[in-house]
Amino acid sequence: MSSIPHTLTIAGSDPSGGAGLQGDLKTLSALGTYATNVITAVIAQNTRGVAAVHPVPATVIGEQLENLLDDVRIDAVKIGMVADRAVAETLAEVLGRRRPRWIVLDPVMVAKSGDILVDAAGIAAVRDVLVPLADVITPNLPEAAVLLDAETPRSPDAMEAMLPALQALEAPYVLLKGGHLSGATCPDLLATPERSQWLPAPRIATENLHGTGCALSSAIAAQLAHLPPGADGDAIVGAIGEAKRWLHAALDASPQLTVGQGRGPVHHFHALW
Repeated sequence: MSSIPHTLTIAGSDPSGGAGLQGDLKTLSALGTYATNVITAVIAQNTRGVAAVHPVPATVIGEQLENLLDDVRIDAVKIGMVADRAVAETLAEVLGRRRPRWIVLDPVMVAKSGDILVDAAGIAAVRDVLVPLADVITPNLPEAAVLLDAETPRSPDAMEAMLPALQALEAPYVLLKGGHLSGATCPDLLATPERSQWLPAPRIATENLHGTGCALSSAIAAQLAHLPPGADGDAIVGAIGEAKRWLHAALDASPQLTVGQGRGPVHHFHALW
């Protein structure tokens, strides 16, 4: 068996290459895994925003996924944008039946503009069908609020108050990202089956934030894929910490890139060039 892990991103496309499918493939590759993909939506977007979303039919997504799994061993999956309930149910059926070792869910439902990208039935399906399937979920504060039909947290105390409701959705590991808060740090809050803990990081002064959430969830999937079978909770927490450190370095190196006229991407390949 190859010592190089195989990973899969299930996500929408980003022609600018910083987020979504393309950004995920860069992250998964940069972190030493062989990256594969299933596309869920064709998106007209650039660094300045999303112009249009064209979902791929659930049957086509299912065909992509089944065909890939017929041939390639997948060690870890990252799930990004899921446009509607049919897609969520298709993914849950296939991945539940052909379970990879790790599933990381980034509940992409809110654009940077604040626009909701998924309809009400799709939101409910992500919450009720996909979250319990996942090992790790990585909502930011607006996404967590949408998942719980609650107010967006505005403070670390409010994040802590929200955490039990997110844990009740049944994903074993919840990384509630605090980047939307103001201040000198980005205080992420991690819940595990045993405890919760803060994972703070200094806030980096950069406008290159396009695809940050995609990069973090994909980095977590890549780091988990490198773990040996039977890895314990400390190893999982360590993998999440390593993913955060990688993202911090990718943000720190992002001014080296001059992509687009809006929010540029993180530097996925900062360790290589």
